[in-house]
Amino acid sequence: MTHAPDASTDPVYDLTTPRDLDYYGVFADIPDQDRQWWERARTFSAGLDDRMSQHWEKAEYPLDLVREAGRLGLLTDGVDVGDVQAENIETLTPMAAGLVNMETSRADGSLGTALAVQGGLALRTLALFGSAEQKAEHLTALATAETLGAFALTEPTHGSDSVSLETTATLHGSEENGHYIINGAKKWIGNGASGGITFTWARVSGGSHDGQVRCFLIPQDTPGYRAEVIGGKLSLRAIHQALIQYDDVNVPADAVLPGATSFKDASRVLFATRLGVAWSAVGHAAAVVETALSYSTQRVQFSKPLARFQQVQERLTWMTSELTSMQLHARKVTELDAAGKLSGPQASMAKYHNTRKARALAQTARDMLGGNGILLQNKVARHLADIEAIHTYEGTESVQSLIIGRDLTGYSAFA
Repeated sequence: MTHAPDASTDPVYDLTTPRDLDYYGVFADIPDQDRQWWERARTFSAGLDDRMSQHWEKAEYPLDLVREAGRLGLLTDGVDVGDVQAENIETLTPMAAGLVNMETSRADGSLGTALAVQGGLALRTLALFGSAEQKAEHLTALATAETLGAFALTEPTHGSDSVSLETTATLHGSEENGHYIINGAKKWIGNGASGGITFTWARVSGGSHDGQVRCFLIPQDTPGYRAEVIGGKLSLRAIHQALIQYDDVNVPADAVLPGATSFKDASRVLFATRLGVAWSAVGHAAAVVETALSYSTQRVQFSKPLARFQQVQERLTWMTSELTSMQLHARKVTELDAAGKLSGPQASMAKYHNTRKARALAQTARDMLGGNGILLQNKVARHLADIEAIHTYEGTESVQSLIIGRDLTGYSAFA
């Protein structure tokens, strides 16, 4: 009689220990202060694999972890919060912010996106365009995640074509003492149903900014603001994104962020966050490449470790070369950013290159793990799915290529 093998004989692999694979030593000489932020992010994310796998599977948003990241100062994404620094909010250098983004995304894509939404989008919008009163009330709470923030630009019928947004803000009375009635819809808004505040981009009707796109700070408990968490997602399942309806949402004149006067200001925020997405892609890629390497040295087939097979070594070599290329892109554009020399097309190139590479690396890593590659506990499948989201948000691959192409040729190919 044949007996089924004991399930306890299923091999256990260590796929969580970081290998810090940096073949060219791209990060070997970063300043100690930046490295300390990197180490803080690693300490925060250490040991979260099993927990995040469960949250991902159940589509749960672990807000306690987001607030812990805020307490540690990991959510500011390099945003200069100015005078609020007096309240113990540190401004990270562009390099430190990139490394934090990379390390958080290495742990989990949903956590990395929570950082991007809270700091890269919401906090940055307020810091760049808010009034002194708005900043005094909300900057610290956003930086620490005491208040969750959302950046509402994308609409159900306007994704990449966000400049054509249809959400309206109709002015009643004067621009100083009147109020606005906001109507419309937004989609894919991280933290949009969190109970916090939403920075809503809408086209103004009336007043001196008639026809222009401006930004409004809207508490999510405002009457007429209705948001529901989007279900059925394949990617980023451990962060909640919302479909928002604005039905005659009435906000006072001082809800307008005075520094946001056109769509170019929304683009300014997205330009900054594209660099963050490029770093996030490095984190995802490092996770899948190092997992494949660890697995190949532990998994035995045909009486020897997979790492002894020529085809496996060739794949690992290709994966490491691609990861190294991504690291070099991230470091170079970050140095340009720190020097105030980074252009919009250069930021687009970093996102375009790194998310494409991360996508390919995750596919190869999944293949290298065989059947074990589809198990959430082995990390690669979760990263593979989450990379699909970062490849799209903050501008799709097609949009990035058109930005770069226009810069190269002098011709705009946008429809």
